[in-house]
Amino acid sequence: MRTVLIAFVIVLTAVGQPAAQQVADTTFVPEIAAPAYSEGEGPVVLIDEAHHNFHTASGRYFAFARLLGRDGYVVRPSDQRFTAAVLGAADILVISNALAEQNVEDWSLPNPSAFDDDEILAVREWVRDGGSLFLIADHMPMPGAAEKLAAVFGLYFNNGFAFDTAQDGGALIFRRSDGSLVDHAILNGRGPDERIDSVASFTGQAFRAVPSAEPLMLLPNTVVLLMPVEAWEFSDQTPRLSAAGMLQGAVLRYGEGRVAAFGEAAMFTSQMSGDESFGMSLPVAAHNARFLINIMHWLSGLLGD
Repeated sequence: MRTVLIAFVIVLTAVGQPAAQQVADTTFVPEIAAPAYSEGEGPVVLIDEAHHNFHTASGRYFAFARLLGRDGYVVRPSDQRFTAAVLGAADILVISNALAEQNVEDWSLPNPSAFDDDEILAVREWVRDGGSLFLIADHMPMPGAAEKLAAVFGLYFNNGFAFDTAQDGGALIFRRSDGSLVDHAILNGRGPDERIDSVASFTGQAFRAVPSAEPLMLLPNTVVLLMPVEAWEFSDQTPRLSAAGMLQGAVLRYGEGRVAAFGEAAMFTSQMSGDESFGMSLPVAAHNARFLINIMHWLSGLLGD
């Protein structure tokens, strides 16, 4: 396992970027040929910034927020804890890489919930009554921070690092052709121009879901989960689990609402590390921007089942 672990550290340095500061890539402006809504007239999207989020609308999720705005969504950052009143002003809630306060600077175990019980209850009831939740939790410690919230919807996050042992490095590619990208309305879009045949992710975690969930991104048998005590610290003794049959993306209905859950965050934005950009801007992720828009269309009801 030593060779694999050494290769894994190299992969994370190149893709997961632990060795350099990640900042927003403001140069990435993908084209949207047919916006779903007129400018400023679409559903209201709250991007959570109240829970020490690694990704925010004006920071590392700048490209995410701008892309949604170009499709007509009204995007608003939110620095308030979740209550019925706060959520009542939103159609879609985006939570990306929330963290508990103790893990803002310390990415070692334990990784407690970023949300208190009252907040989790508020989100659950809001979704049940018709709200749409877009929940994104990357590799450790982010799955630990989102675990309790995810579990109320039947999503079971694993607080580790997903690594494909069949690759020497780079992105993990999900394809229709091999079944790792599972057929769904989100992949078909509203017409042929919105069809998606491949999606790229970058490290992340793996999760399981209740049978009623609809898989989108199915991890191959070659993926393992490394479960370190501290993020980025791996050795021959680092526990590892098979991720065969586990997910990096899925959607489900909950009451009158909808939930989309993903175990990787960089795939939905473009970031810079030094002079290099990564994420949606990479050639291997050419369909990721369309994938993000199609997910939003499903969450807002433009796409059915």
